[in-house]
Amino acid sequence: MKKLASKAIRTRVTHEFPALYDRESRVLLLGSIPSPKSREMAFYYGHPQNRFWKVMATVLGESVPETIAQKKAMLKKHHVALWDVLDSCTIVGASDTSIEDPVVNNIKELVKKSKVTRIFCTGATAHKLYQKLCAQDVRIDAVKLPSTSPANCAVSLEKLVEAYKVILE
Repeated sequence: MKKLASKAIRTRVTHEFPALYDRESRVLLLGSIPSPKSREMAFYYGHPQNRFWKVMATVLGESVPETIAQKKAMLKKHHVALWDVLDSCTIVGASDTSIEDPVVNNIKELVKKSKVTRIFCTGATAHKLYQKLCAQDVRIDAVKLPSTSPANCAVSLEKLVEAYKVILE
C-alpha cells in the first residue's frame, strides 16, 4: 500500500473584518491574523477554546461575554481597542510560525483616530511582527503578552489573567 505524504496547505489569508475601536480607545491589543475559526465567525478570538474572552472579562471585572455584540460592548466600555498586526499573509491553518509574505494593517491611522497610547501584542509572533514592521512608523513600542490560544496550554488561565492586568496600569 502506497503511503501518501501529508502536505501542509498554505493559504493566502486577508483580514475581512474591521478593527474594534472608537475615538475614546486608550489601549490597543493586537493579534497576528485571525484564525480560521475567527474568520468563519467574522470576529476576533472565535475558537471556543481560546481563553481571550475569559481573560479579558476577568481583568475588566465583567461577566464573560457570549455574543459578538457583548464582546464589543465590554471592550468599548473599558476603552480597549482590538485589531491584528497583519492585513494579509500566507499561512498554514492557524500556525503563526508558518506566516510568510506579511502585509501590515495601518495601525498608525487607528492610533491617530483614537486616544491609544499603549499597545500590547497577544503572543510572541504578533509582537515580533509589530516590532519589526510597525513600531517605527507608529512610534509606540508594544508589550508582549502571552498567547491565549489553546496551543499555549503551558500558561494557566490564572497566569494569563495576571499577565493581562498590565493593560489596566
